[in-house]
Amino acid sequence: MNKKILNYIIFIIIASILLYFARYNYRDFNINKAISACVLAKKQNSTNFDKDLVKKQCEEDIRKSLN
Repeated sequence: MNKKILNYIIFIIIASILLYFARYNYRDFNINKAISACVLAKKQNSTNFDKDLVKKQCEEDIRKSLN
């Protein structure tokens, strides 16, 4: 019985550590996808389009909403 509980506790600890690392490894990926989607949406809605300016605005908006 004690060995079963110990295995369960070890599993929970390892799973928590893996989730912690996955969260930080994929955070940048998710932010980049959100920025790309924002740029694409603004491109479709705008006639005068400056990619660098729009990308900078999207980055600021998304990072502000995350904090």
